[in-house]
Amino acid sequence: MTREAIAPLPKPCNAEGKPRRTGVEIEFAGLTEARIAQIAAQALGGEARRSDGQDWEVTGTKLGDLQVYLDISVRKQADGALKELGLRIGREVIPVEIVTEPLDREGLLQLSDFIELLRSEGAQGTGRSLLYGFGLHLNPEIASSKAEDIVRPLLAFALIEEWMRETWPIERTREVLPFTAPYPKKLIEDLARLGPDAALDEVIVTYRKHTLSRNHGLDMLPIFCELRPDLIAPEEGKGGTVSPRPAFHFRLPDCRIDDETWSLDSEWRRWWFVETLAAEPELLGLMCREWLTAKTEFHLLGGKWVEICEKILRLAGHR
Repeated sequence: MTREAIAPLPKPCNAEGKPRRTGVEIEFAGLTEARIAQIAAQALGGEARRSDGQDWEVTGTKLGDLQVYLDISVRKQADGALKELGLRIGREVIPVEIVTEPLDREGLLQLSDFIELLRSEGAQGTGRSLLYGFGLHLNPEIASSKAEDIVRPLLAFALIEEWMRETWPIERTREVLPFTAPYPKKLIEDLARLGPDAALDEVIVTYRKHTLSRNHGLDMLPIFCELRPDLIAPEEGKGGTVSPRPAFHFRLPDCRIDDETWSLDSEWRRWWFVETLAAEPELLGLMCREWLTAKTEFHLLGGKWVEICEKILRLAGHR
């Protein structure tokens, strides 16, 4: 991985002037939790120890503390013999998951090197089997709690989600599973009507009107529950209780860890693209008007939409 990878976001610092950090969740198969913890301790330093049943943690690494476990739903919802049975059956189709602490850019680069090491040790990604549907979740810290730093990235993603899925397709298995469902068209339409300068409360009310599911390519509930728990409570989340935090939960990216052409950077660029558009409010407003003129039918946007997206890339110096 080159040092040019993990491109800085348009707003690289948080409200305190410190570099924004990103937590990462990686799902894959082919290695046991114990083996992953051992590899991590050897490559990154720290101490690997079993924390609960088959769950492991590696403390004091170069990347901070790492959590390693199989399927969070089985882990939390089953006990004793039922849990063990679920883990044995689930190992055939359910990924092992590594969860990092929030990382700065240098930490993300080191994580990328670690991912390449896991590939060399036999880690398998979502393309290895039709039964797999593995993702790589990014949790970028918000730039601030100002409305524009929440509303504009959400609006940017909503407007280009379908284009992004066509331009950079995710694995078919993940496409048909419910865990990364597209936003409802009516939500996108209402967000476009509100525009890039909308009030945060109005956006939150609009969002909850259309969905409380966590299973979208961009799950906004952690931010909304963190900033306005009076409008959305954590227990209202469909698909798992929400853990409030000031970070986007970007669930769309794949984990194709056994593919040598794939990297953490290739998935990071999806989010970088979202924030690059969010940093151009006039262009974002234009896209809102185009969307509404086309009556929310994506295919009617055609070449005009591609032209706009190409303009974003040119603005960012990538064309």
